[in-house]
Amino acid sequence: MLTPTADIEDIAYDADRAKLMVRFAGGDAYVYVGVPGEVHRSFLDAESRAGFFADRICDRYPYNRLEA
Repeated sequence: MLTPTADIEDIAYDADRAKLMVRFAGGDAYVYVGVPGEVHRSFLDAESRAGFFADRICDRYPYNRLEA
């Protein structure tokens, strides 16, 4: 289950496929589909990445959990 307030450990973005990968502390990782590049850039620059994730990404884009 996603925990939007969890610490975000890593963020990666595939611009060709508009896919955002987010890894949380503890190892859970998810891929979000259809995320615009501007959202990715704003996510990287956000003062609070956890807050940005909760407000602008979580439950707004389709996602799948990535297996380790």
